[in-house]
Amino acid sequence: MILAINLNASVDKRYELEKIQIGSVMRASSVENTAGGKGIHVANVATILGEDCLVTGFLGGKSGEFIEDKLDERGIKQDFVKIQGDTRECLAFITADKVQTEILEPGPEVNSNEQKIFLDKYKTLLAGAELVVASGSLPRNTAPDFYRKLIDLSNKNGKRFLLDASGKSLQEGIKSGPFFIKPNQTEVEALTGREIKTPADAIEEIKLFQKAGIAFVVISFGSQGSVAGYENHFYHVTFPSVNAVNPVGSGDAYVAGIAAGLNRNYEIKEILKFASACGTANALETESGFVNLSTVDTLKQMVQVKELY
Repeated sequence: MILAINLNASVDKRYELEKIQIGSVMRASSVENTAGGKGIHVANVATILGEDCLVTGFLGGKSGEFIEDKLDERGIKQDFVKIQGDTRECLAFITADKVQTEILEPGPEVNSNEQKIFLDKYKTLLAGAELVVASGSLPRNTAPDFYRKLIDLSNKNGKRFLLDASGKSLQEGIKSGPFFIKPNQTEVEALTGREIKTPADAIEEIKLFQKAGIAFVVISFGSQGSVAGYENHFYHVTFPSVNAVNPVGSGDAYVAGIAAGLNRNYEIKEILKFASACGTANALETESGFVNLSTVDTLKQMVQVKELY
């Protein structure tokens, strides 16, 4: 089982409109409400890929109930901790020129007792997991090292931990040596204070992460592809250019592909192709954190993985 963690879930509200005019009344041509959050996106894509996946985290209020119902409709297994606060709502406005503007609520505060209940649940769920994927921001009132605690527990139980976070959560999390991380170029530069201009620069940073106990590292360069390192081999991955409909959730779909590939014991080049195809396939869908299996299969044949050394 893949255990997906989404600690700061959201109801994602997507509005399509002609243009945004500050200070005026605007009417949307369409509105879509979906269960959101990076971990939920991972669970959705992993489930579509046919993996046994369960998502956990915190949910509260009517928005939390909405998410539970949506996950049930999709057949996504879930086991959340109910909290007193209301799960957040996040708004995305897509104008006719395909520019997306987002407003992200900070989310509820999670008290110390609710955090303890989650940690107890996590320990129980961990026993049945093959690997763990933790994605996204932390809710208010949780310490920046919260993911680090989860990684420590995972490592003690011999479970691979895939961390997709940024800022202080990433900075703290990498101290405990998760199995996998996928920071982008900007995030690595912010962590290290060093510029990354070439694949060779990326490889040097990957080596440092691996010395710190992180086995599998991918540094993303956006449309320029990524550089990956695993077991003393390094790869440059490029994917086909597509006319993106909605790129939101592509990173989550990528992580779901990594998790599925690891769970299926694919060899590393196959994992990188599969994950890149999942990420690109998501960008072709209007819904965030969603892929079409036939699209994934087609795109996988177009992904290029070049071993650098």
